[in-house]
Amino acid sequence: MHREAKLTVVGAGPGDVELLTIKAVNALKRSKVVLYDALVDPSLLEYAPEAEHIFVGKRKGCYAYQQTQINELIVAMARTHGHVVRLKGGDPFVFGRGAEEMAYAAEKGLSVAMVPGISSCLSVPAAQNIPVTKRGATESFWVITGTTKEHRLSSDVALAAKSNATIVILMGMGKLPEIVSLFEQEGKSETPIAIIQNGTLANEKIGVATIATIEKEVAQKKLSNPAIIIIGAVVKHREIMRQLAFRHAVA
Repeated sequence: MHREAKLTVVGAGPGDVELLTIKAVNALKRSKVVLYDALVDPSLLEYAPEAEHIFVGKRKGCYAYQQTQINELIVAMARTHGHVVRLKGGDPFVFGRGAEEMAYAAEKGLSVAMVPGISSCLSVPAAQNIPVTKRGATESFWVITGTTKEHRLSSDVALAAKSNATIVILMGMGKLPEIVSLFEQEGKSETPIAIIQNGTLANEKIGVATIATIEKEVAQKKLSNPAIIIIGAVVKHREIMRQLAFRHAVA
């Protein structure tokens, strides 16, 4: 085995290249191979000019590599090249399979390290002036995957719909009708909801509505994946900030 065989799993943040951490930049500079996903801006690879760059993500359901192949590629590249960086969008420990890849590499004898990234579940709403918590509005927040490994809507969404928490759903656009139905069953048709597509990027799109009207808003705005769904009273904060900005602009 290469004496420096190592895997560093690195979070690339939500999309905006300026939200990459300094620690992530330093890991890329030291890398010999970078395996990167579809949601990673390719310009970040400029921080690893000496490394071999391999795309291993998926686009529109088409996989460049299956997960087992990625695991094996990490080990093979580390043994022949040394330091491998696995560059993943958002934070690799938030529905990113980073933990699985690290465990596999460690089992094969590689040294492993983790560089957290700024998670899209917090930063994408924040960039649109939507806090996940706000005093007087919510005391907690849920972050839930919209689609489980069985390709079903997570059962936690139904539990979250009964609470007063902010609910952030990742990878949930394909399940939006089911999500709407669950909240309507809880009498929450008027609950605010926002959907943000391509969050923090130049081509970002957002739709804000209520549970009762969000599907119409999605059709009108033509919103689709990759997108984040935010449900709860905190969504109103965005409009409050817009009104305050307008008031001062015309004063």
